[in-house]
Amino acid sequence: MSIILNETTRIIVQGITGTQGQFHTGQMIAYGSKIVGGVSPGKGGQEVHGVPVYDTVEEAMFKQQVDASVIFVPAKLVKDCALEALEAGIKILVIVTEHVPLHDTLEIMAYAEKQKAEIVGPNTYGLISPGQCKIGIMPNNIFMPGEVGVVARSGTLSYEIVYQLTGAGVGQSSVVGLGGDRVVGMSFIQVLEKFEADPNTKAVVLVGEIGGNAEEKAAEYIKAYMTKPVVAFLAGRSAPPGKRMGHAGAIIERGKGTFESKVEALTAAGVRVASLPWEVGPLVKQALAQGSEKIYG
Repeated sequence: MSIILNETTRIIVQGITGTQGQFHTGQMIAYGSKIVGGVSPGKGGQEVHGVPVYDTVEEAMFKQQVDASVIFVPAKLVKDCALEALEAGIKILVIVTEHVPLHDTLEIMAYAEKQKAEIVGPNTYGLISPGQCKIGIMPNNIFMPGEVGVVARSGTLSYEIVYQLTGAGVGQSSVVGLGGDRVVGMSFIQVLEKFEADPNTKAVVLVGEIGGNAEEKAAEYIKAYMTKPVVAFLAGRSAPPGKRMGHAGAIIERGKGTFESKVEALTAAGVRVASLPWEVGPLVKQALAQGSEKIYG
């Protein structure tokens, strides 16, 4: 079992005829994802990698059974694409595009809440249930099916963590990239809730970074509700005070969101915090061996 995606998830690609849309559609198909259609206004009737292209999401959903959509369009076009998908009834929407205008993102999130849809991103590598389905731009060859859930703010860093897990023989149930724009859809807490409810996820890895208070809020949830062990790794240990990291949301303000404050909150919640990426695999193995026992320090 996995969260959000499985081998039956049927996906459309908005922006499928663009360079990135074409390339990553091919990669998703190669992984085994069920790409049933693409959307590119004015290019309906074409095919990309054998996938039919439609002019609108509504037409795609009329012709196909669709569960999810992924967006590969320039930032200024994301709002129209997202609202079109949500209005047509898409319930899982992955926005890969980065630097979407803030007011556009807020409008998307408000409409998604009204439509009871889940948004991953913007500025996300996507999500994957290893061995079953992937939506996004992550490499195909580093993931291995297993029982450890991964949720991350950082894309490249989460690839390194997953690579280390796979190398240590620790497979993943699902991996979710929350996204790096200042405002994103799904949060650490929402994904942790899903992992807690998933019987096949036995432990969780949380990959965070300095700035904001998402990790501190996650720590509160973990302490109060998580019965499964959690291992964390945080980027930004050596960043100067007030440093703004690569993500728009990673800004330290008024002494909050520091590396130290996040480590303190997570440790107090019983989370094992790795100092280096290659420590995550051994800590996860230790956590799995000890079951639901939390380590309070």
